[in-house]
Amino acid sequence: MIDTSFNTNMQLMMMNLLMKLLENQSEESQDNSSSTTNSDSNNVFSDLIKQASEKYGVDEKLINSVMQAESNFNSTAVSSSGAQGLMQLMPATAAGLGVTNSFDPAQNIYGGTLYLKQMLNRYDGDVEKALAAYNAGPGAVNKYDGIPPYQETLSYVSKVIGLYKSQN
Repeated sequence: MIDTSFNTNMQLMMMNLLMKLLENQSEESQDNSSSTTNSDSNNVFSDLIKQASEKYGVDEKLINSVMQAESNFNSTAVSSSGAQGLMQLMPATAAGLGVTNSFDPAQNIYGGTLYLKQMLNRYDGDVEKALAAYNAGPGAVNKYDGIPPYQETLSYVSKVIGLYKSQN
C-alpha cells in the first residue's frame, strides 16, 4: 500500500517553497529596478551604447531610449513573447543579426542597434516607422503603410519618442 499522505505533504511543501522563491525573486527584481536609476544603468552601458552608435550611425540617445523602453536596462529581461536582453531581441531576429547570446550586453546592444539601423534605413530615416517596425515587425508597418493600429505599438512608439525628446 502506498502512503499518499506523504506524497501530498511533499507536494504542498514543494509548492510552498516554490512560491517563497518566486516571491523573493520578485522582491529582488523590484528592489533592483527601484534602486537603480536610469542614469545609473545608462552609465553601466554608456560605453557600449557609444560604440554601437558610432559603428552603426544611430543616435546614442535613440539607442538609450529604446533600451529604457524595452527592458529598463535589465540585461536578463525576458518578455512574455520571448524577447530577450537589454534591447529585447527575439531569438530568431538575434540569430539573424549574429547574436549568439542575447543576455550578453555587448552582443545585445550591438545586435539591437544594427536592427534599429536596418529599420531606419528601410523607412528612410522615419524614426516613428522604424520604432514601430522594431516593436511590431516590418511586415506590420508595411501592411498598414505606417504605424500599425496595435495599442502596444502605439504606446511603445510614443514612449520611446518621449524618452528620446526628454534627452534632447
